[in-house]
Parts: sequence; structure tokens; C-alpha cells
Amino acid sequence: MSKVLVFGHKNPDTDTITSALVYAYLKQQQGVDAEAVRLGEPNNETAFALEKFGFDAPRLVETVANEASEVILVDHNEFQQSAADIKEVTVTEVIDHHRIANFETANPLYYRAEPVGCTATILNKIFKEHDIEIPAKYAGLMLSAIVSDTLLLKSPTCTDQDVKAAKELAEKAGVNLEEYGLAMLKAGADLSDKSLEDLLSLDAKEFAMGANKVVIAQVNAVDVNDVLGRQSELEALLNKEIADKGLDLFFFVVTDILNNDSVAVPAGAQSAKSAEAFGVALENNRIVLKDVVSRKKQIVPALTDALK
Repeated sequence: MSKVLVFGHKNPDTDTITSALVYAYLKQQQGVDAEAVRLGEPNNETAFALEKFGFDAPRLVETVANEASEVILVDHNEFQQSAADIKEVTVTEVIDHHRIANFETANPLYYRAEPVGCTATILNKIFKEHDIEIPAKYAGLMLSAIVSDTLLLKSPTCTDQDVKAAKELAEKAGVNLEEYGLAMLKAGADLSDKSLEDLLSLDAKEFAMGANKVVIAQVNAVDVNDVLGRQSELEALLNKEIADKGLDLFFFVVTDILNNDSVAVPAGAQSAKSAEAFGVALENNRIVLKDVVSRKKQIVPALTDALK
């Protein structure tokens, strides 16, 4: 089994799907039999980007050890966010921009983790380092990832490197950064065809925080009341997830992409402590998170510190 599978985390977002496609392409240019695959369904935002630049979604897989002995991880490293049988294969590379946790390998590997807003920003550097040209359609995918992860360069996770990369990639892709970016974000924030069950899994990640098992799910919306107007039903679903998966906290976040604020609805034994993590009151089982939009930089660190 010489093929190498390239994939991102479960419940994939735009960075995960596009980075798998882009890095598989780069590895192919280096003579590696690499294939991008996915561990879940693309969301509306990702579908918009794929259609815009002429791509099909990568092939869906449930397990990887039955197809390959070596894999490359993009946009994640924590094993609980990865393929179910990730421990049965050899991870040869990781390209990521998140915290490093619950990750261990038996052999040395190429590990590239940088504190930037998006995996695609790192990939942009790797193309240059290997003197490989980025085709316009792949530049479009990379731009889409940066726009998604940085909320059109407005998230606190956004760095000067992300801004520079986004401008370069927009030019290569032949699109207007602001116009395309806003159209893509609005496509992702259209929740009209999504059930609450869909929203719980669209962009959910599991974390170990101290002795606590935590899931943080985040959805973008133009109007948060599109989701919070169904809060009683939402809470019932959250409590079911808590019971079914043995969670200590399910932290569900709705982010307003126009005002760059969020509202969280927590469930589980650590709900009260999750509010304390942000220094705000839990009212109507909601936590108002002013100027909070980033799970990676603002939500995960605060909850990790409170629950350690």
C-alpha cells in the first residue's frame, strides 16, 4: 500500500477540505502517490468554494488503515479529531496551526505548526520553499481557507502573514478578495437548509481539558436569532449529546459574521464554569461573548485554563 492519504479533521470546515486537496496536489508534484480524502460532509461555505474553483469534494472515508499505511494530517493533530483508526497507521507529516495535544508517534516525522490564522498560509510558504507554482484554481482554494478561518481577515487569529498570503492568492486566483470573501462567508452563514442536528455537527471538535471531555461546536450566522430562536430544542439536543457521548461540556457557539460577536449555549456539568472562563454571567443559559469569534485563539484557551 504505497498510496498516502491526506486529510483534515472530522466535521470538516473549509480549511480542512481545501488544505487536503492543495497539499495532496503539492505532494503529487513531488512524485508522491497522494490522495486527498475527507472525514465528513462539506458545509455550505466549502461547497461554495469548491464549485467556484471547479473542484469536487474529496472522497469520503470512514477509516484509513484499510487503504494506506501512511497518512498526512492537515489542519489538526489531536487524535480524537482524526480518523477512527488513526493509531493503526503511520503519520508521516502534519501541517497545522492549532495547539498540539494528544499526539504521539513511534517514528520521527515532518511536523509544521505555525501560529497563523490558517493552514493555507503555511502551505503558501511550502509551495515557495519547493519552487512549485500554485495553479489559479488551487490559489482560489487556499484563499477560501484563509477567508474562512480569519473571517475575511477580521479574526484575532489573523496575522500579517495571512493578510499577505490572501492578497497574493486572490491575485493568482483572479478574484476580488473582499467581494469573493463576503459572498463565500454569506453562503456559509445561510442556515436555512440546516436542521439543529446538522448545526451541532457542522463544525464540532472534541477536546481533552484536564479530566474533562469537551466538544466545542461553532456555526456562523448573519442573524444569531436564526439559531437561538430555537434554543429550547437546541438545549434538548445538547443534553442528548452529553448523555450519549459522556461529555462534561458541550459548548455551542453562534458567531455573528457581520458584528464579529458570538453567543454560546453551554450544556453539561461544566456549564457554569464555562461562563466563568469568560468572566460573564450565564443568563437564560446563554453566554454573550463580545468580540469573540475564534475557537482556536479565544475559546479553547479560556476553557482549557478554566477546566484544567
